[in-house]
Parts: sequence; structure tokens; C-alpha cells
Amino acid sequence: MTKQKRLSSIIRIIVLTIGAVIMIIPFLWMISTAFKTPTELNVWPPSFIPKSFKLDNFLAVFDAVPFHLYFWNSLRMATISAVAIVFTSLLAGYIFAKFRFVGGAALFAILLATAIVPFEIYMIPLYLQMQKLDMLNNFRGLVAPYLVMSFGIFFMRQNIMQQIPDEMLEAARMEGASEWRIFFRIVAPLCKAPMSALGIFAFIEAWNAFIWPLLVVGDTKLYTMELGLAMFQSAFSIDLTVMSAGSVMSVLPILLVFIFLRKHIIESISMTGSK
Repeated sequence: MTKQKRLSSIIRIIVLTIGAVIMIIPFLWMISTAFKTPTELNVWPPSFIPKSFKLDNFLAVFDAVPFHLYFWNSLRMATISAVAIVFTSLLAGYIFAKFRFVGGAALFAILLATAIVPFEIYMIPLYLQMQKLDMLNNFRGLVAPYLVMSFGIFFMRQNIMQQIPDEMLEAARMEGASEWRIFFRIVAPLCKAPMSALGIFAFIEAWNAFIWPLLVVGDTKLYTMELGLAMFQSAFSIDLTVMSAGSVMSVLPILLVFIFLRKHIIESISMTGSK
């Protein structure tokens, strides 16, 4: 490695390290706040490490709201969304990647165009559709918009085109395999890494949803974690210590999912970026 390349590598590492520290400090501050008392939070100069690590704020979360119910609603919604998006994206991506049909290119272009449209633009029409289908204030209406992802279809299409040669599929057809058998026995196993990465993205998107649940859900029994956390804030006050404790608990499932599937995520991203 030349001196210029070594210097460039060192600068890159320093910049990335500084960026990582800047991003992780708010997260660490949230964890610290979750263990503090309101009095300790308002002192100046502020202290990063709490004087005593107590679980009072975490217990207060369950005393203030039915947090376990909100947790279950978010977990159920995010899990169903992740499974549905992975399946629909893999199936649609396989069709767009390996089948030629009239209007396929135009349909795929329209699909990509929808990916850049902000949710706020079609939020009201979507709400009116849910109203006509009698899907307001129930779990079906809550999860319906999170069953398909246009980016997921594009993502899976690109991975299938790169990883699965047409000759392999033709050989399977010559052996008498049906299209569904090819899909489940060849396409799906070869796309485990991108499926895991997409599942993580879909899970996080549904888990962090706020605007849509706020629109369609009126019954507090259907509230998600995000709506439950918002209940700790009123027009004139906010309990940051209790809200931070609730936020820490809401982040844990995402961290656990990432920890268990990080190998597939990194593999998928590296493969997509290198081909």
C-alpha cells in the first residue's frame, strides 16, 4: 500500500469513526436518561452517567399505559409485515427478473415511480379506501399498507438477476419442475441473504410507523408502541425519563433482530454493491 493510499484509508476511518460517534451519542444519552430521576435530568452541568441505576422509570411505563399490549400490537404488525413483504417482493422480483411479458417494463417503471412518492401524498386516498372497505379502527386496516413494498420488489429483482442464472432455471424446467417448485426450491434458498436484509428493513419500517396508525386506529387497545410513547407527552409537559425508558424497550426488538441476522444483512449489502 502506497503512502497516499494509506493516508486516504486513515482519513476515511477517522471520518467514519467521528460519524459513528455522533450517531451513537443520542442513543447512549437516551439509555442514560432512562435510569435518571427528573431532578437529576434537569441539573447543570448535565451528567452522562446516572448516580444510581434504578428501574423505576421502566416500571412507571407499565403503570402509566398498557405497554405490554402496545408492544404486542407492534410486534404482531411488524412480523406480519416483514413476512408478507419478503414473500411478495421475492415473488414479484422473480417474475420481473426472469419472465418476459407484454407491458412488463412499463409496469416495473411505474412500480419504481411509486417508490419515490412520499407517503403524505397518497395518505388521504388510502385512508378513504380503507374507509370504504370498512377497515378503519381494526388490525386489518392497520397492517394493510405494510404488506407490499415497491423498493423490496426492486431489491429482490436485482439480487435474483445477479445470483440466479437462466440456465439453472431452464435445467429445472427440463427436469419437469413446476414454476412453484422452482420458486420455493431454487429461487428462495439462493436469496436467503437479501431476504433477511429486506425482512429487517420491512420490520423496522412497520415497527416505527406512527402517522398511519394514528390515522386509522381510534381504539387504544390497537395502539402500537409509537402511539403509546406519544401518550407520555401532553400539550404542556413531557416526562423524558419515562419516555426514554419506553424508547429503550421499543428499540430492543430491533437490536435483537439485527444481531441475529447481521451476517445475512452484511452479506446481502456487500454482494449487491460488488456486482
